[in-house]
Order: sequence, then structure tokens, then C-alpha cells
Amino acid sequence: MSKTIVLKLGGSVITEKQNPGVIHTTRLQAIAETIAHHRDLPLIIVHGAGSCGHPEAHQYRIPDGVGRENAAGIGETHRAVAGLNSTVVSILRDAGIDAVGVHPLCGSFAEEGRLISFETRQLAMMADLGIVPVLHGDVVMDRKRGGCIISGDQLVLRIAEGVRAERVGLATDVAGVLSEGEVVRMMTRSTADAVDLGDSEKMDVTGGMRGKVQELLALADTGIMSSIFHIERLGDFLAGDDHGGTEIVMEQL
Repeated sequence: MSKTIVLKLGGSVITEKQNPGVIHTTRLQAIAETIAHHRDLPLIIVHGAGSCGHPEAHQYRIPDGVGRENAAGIGETHRAVAGLNSTVVSILRDAGIDAVGVHPLCGSFAEEGRLISFETRQLAMMADLGIVPVLHGDVVMDRKRGGCIISGDQLVLRIAEGVRAERVGLATDVAGVLSEGEVVRMMTRSTADAVDLGDSEKMDVTGGMRGKVQELLALADTGIMSSIFHIERLGDFLAGDDHGGTEIVMEQL
């Protein structure tokens, strides 16, 4: 297992999900400063699309599949998420982080909404050199559907598996997975069934909290633990301290 950390910044953290195209630049600057304090860590960042991509994907019905009648949605959706990615990378670089944007559309292939071709070796090499690759939820070509949305959460799963990440963290706008208003501190595949994960109240074509937990449970099955925590606890997570959130771990037999 490598020392690499995979960090996901939720779309609701870096954009106003109810206001299409509005980016939380002030919050991103604070996030960048926190990451800069831990610049010695080999890091790969994935961010959600938030309000930069979900509206376009919904408008062009990308989740229903892509044909000639709605193929323009691929370009429009990618334009929106790539623009957000450019802003994220720019703010990270302004904080002294050697960040580089990586677009999944350019080198991925899916079938029925799941990645079947996705390279991670270059990401591991970048992280080892002190470069921070920054990926994002994106639209990619799909062998059966024509095109599909690949969420940042699915990317986290594939990247963490591919580089054998030491730690994985999802920074969100909630304190963790909640049950009756309280944070579920530890979750396994068997205990997850007892938690009502609900659905996002905001427009989200990638599954909201339920989608996150499903991907992270699959990651736990491979032996890689992950964390879901509030963005304000990012510094604690990067430092390896208690972040007050949810740990998703492998089932103990």
C-alpha cells in the first residue's frame, strides 16, 4: 500500500448547488491554504461537479443515454465541469500547490455507467513527484449508453484501488453519515443497511450520500478504509487526527 492520500471535495462544498455555475471561491481559497500546510503529503484530489455540470447533464438527459439527438450535452456538460476544474486548479496553484487538472473524458471508457478503462499509474507517479493531480466528475463515452456521467465518488474508488491509497477522505457539507441527527462513527457493509441514507435535496445526477457510501463500501471490501467528514475538519483529516466523521471499514469476519 502506498502513502498516497485520495481526497474528494464534494460539489456542495465548492459550489452553490442551488445556483447553477456559482463557485465558492472563498471557501476554495481556505481549502487550498489548509492543503498547503500539508504539502509534504502525496495527494490526489477529486472534486464533484456541484452546480457546474449537474444542470447541464439533467437538461440534456445524459443519465438516460446519449444519441445524436442529445450528443451536444457531452460538450456542454464537460465544458461546465472542466471550467470548475480550471478554477480549482488555479486556486490551488495560487496557494503554492503544484496542481494539474486531469479530465476523465479524455482517457476513460465506461459500460452501463461504470468505468471499464481508467488509467491510474500516471496519477501515482505525479503524487510521488509532489504534483497534485486534480480530477473531477465528468461525462465519458459509454459502450452501451453512448455516454454517461461518472461521479467523483466512482473515480475515488477506482483511483484508490489503482494506487493502493493509504487513506481516503470525502470532505462534505455535513459532519459525516447521519442517523437520527447523530454521526455514525463507524460503518461496515452489514451495519450500513440499518442507516437511512436518504437522497440529496439538491439536483444530483450521481446518487448523493447513498452513492458515496455505496462506492466506499466497495472500497472497504478491498481493505482500504475511508472517511466522510465536514470540510471544516479537513486539516484534522490531513494530519491523521480525529475528524469527528464516519469511518467506512472492511467487515470483520
